[in-house]
Amino acid sequence: MRMNLNKTHNKGYAAVLGLESYASTSMPKDLYELVKLRASILNGCSFCTDMHSHDALEIGISAAKLFAVAAYNDSPLFSDAERAALRLTDEVTRLDPSTGVSDEVWNAAAEEFSEEEIGNLIFAIATINVWNRIAITTRIEPPVRG
Repeated sequence: MRMNLNKTHNKGYAAVLGLESYASTSMPKDLYELVKLRASILNGCSFCTDMHSHDALEIGISAAKLFAVAAYNDSPLFSDAERAALRLTDEVTRLDPSTGVSDEVWNAAAEEFSEEEIGNLIFAIATINVWNRIAITTRIEPPVRG
């Protein structure tokens, strides 16, 4: 690890923890873990991918569903709401420079979620993207599990 921001920049780290606290309690835990896992896969964050895979298993999400997160559009394991949330995760994580989030993805999310729920999804996606950038930049490694 290059540095531990929790020790060197504890006020900034605490601010991100505050955002995490809000985001993690504002939506169903299973959907939150799927969103965190998907963004972490897209960003190539090995630490967060490992952590959220294990967290998802602990709350009862099946291994088969976790394996399918990488190809959720083609998997019958996901509900329409989960697909809409994961598509939103994809587009928020990889914002198009000219359009941001497409109307198609936004409208699909709006069909499945209330305005409050979409706002909570945006905070959840933003939060995991912050954690991914911290972990990747500081080279936090996942634990060795045996």
